[in-house]
Amino acid sequence: MRYQSGPGMELIAPLRTAEGLAERILKVNHAGEHGAVNIYAGQRLIAKVTSRRLLPELAEFQSHELKHRAVFQAELQRRGVRRCRSYLLCGVGGYTLGIFTALFGRSAIAATTIAVERVVLRHLERQLDELRGVDDAAANAISSIVQEEQQHHDSSAAHIQGWASAFWFRLLTPVVAASTETVIWLGMRL
Repeated sequence: MRYQSGPGMELIAPLRTAEGLAERILKVNHAGEHGAVNIYAGQRLIAKVTSRRLLPELAEFQSHELKHRAVFQAELQRRGVRRCRSYLLCGVGGYTLGIFTALFGRSAIAATTIAVERVVLRHLERQLDELRGVDDAAANAISSIVQEEQQHHDSSAAHIQGWASAFWFRLLTPVVAASTETVIWLGMRL
């Protein structure tokens, strides 16, 4: 793809190499994990009042997300790649989402985690399909977090009886899922 920048001047857009795609995925995953750390930070702050029983689980999930963020940070550093431009947006957005959803209690917190993790798990699966055998280091970094992300989803689903038809699940899922997809889409393009 070529872009004209003036008479006789051409700028050639960077090629989407396997290495470039892997780096972009790692950057976006790193930013996403930063967002997840902050979702749990916001939820933990408010859950002290609205959902005290969830505090140990939220702390555990946040510790997983801190570890996941460190996995991607280490891989970016190894490659000499800067973090994603959407990193701060993910942090602020995650914290805001965490606070807002925690105001509505245990079911809203659980519904948020279910919605985010559904999107994340689907993206991780696609990323692994694209990167296995092409960039094993990136694929290994991604593989290392899948089990805990699935655990977050499943543990949260256990908090909502009949969760697929629960009020907070029906209300929050489309909004949270669309927001998560949008942040991933933006991160891949920034």
